[in-house]
Amino acid sequence: MLITGAGRGIGAATARLAAERGYKVCVNYLRDKTAAEKLAKEIGAVAVAADVSVEADVMRLFQTVDEKLGRPGVLVNNAGIVDVKSRVEDMSVARLQRMFAVNVVGSFLCAREAIKRMSKRHGGAGGTIVNLSSAAARIGSPGDYVDYASAKGAIDTFTMGLAKEVAGDGIRVNAVRPGVIRTEIHATSGDPGRLERIGAMAPLARPGEPEEVARAILWLASDESSYTTGSIVDVTGGR
Repeated sequence: MLITGAGRGIGAATARLAAERGYKVCVNYLRDKTAAEKLAKEIGAVAVAADVSVEADVMRLFQTVDEKLGRPGVLVNNAGIVDVKSRVEDMSVARLQRMFAVNVVGSFLCAREAIKRMSKRHGGAGGTIVNLSSAAARIGSPGDYVDYASAKGAIDTFTMGLAKEVAGDGIRVNAVRPGVIRTEIHATSGDPGRLERIGAMAPLARPGEPEEVARAILWLASDESSYTTGSIVDVTGGR
């Protein structure tokens, strides 16, 4: 299982659970080498630095996985970014380009390379791809980050379209759509109280935990979801 953006948060929780369930895991990360290598040592995984929005990095990432772990059977497109809260009229082109490069283009590039290795058309044995969307895709996140919500809306459409495209190749493609989850990403928004405030608005009246999202990801990756493709699973506390 290759998990992008796995040095912390949902990605790290997914890596731990995958290792517990017997997967050989690649922990991809961008900057925090210390955290990624600590996690990799803890669970017996391989840590590889790569920016998923850079094609050359993605190619190197998959080549490293090929060499050290063999062909991946599962790709978890988890790497993603958010930015400080902003109205659309105040967003720079640089912000928008980076938002879509990481959250959308990165997922496309990683899926492309995974398909080349998983697809029965290319001599593979099949596999599964799990994309990380967000409840923001349904809500739109007005006044906070419409750009992030829009990028995750693109991931929803990507999931549905790709699932239909590669179903005949033995590949299932699904997504998990988390709500407000207790991870470090909320600090990026510049609103430290956001997590508890918005989490309390869910019917379950609390933020979610990374492990709760990881369990949904592992279900979609497993044969227990063998008749599920093109689906988006909400893990949102009822929102």
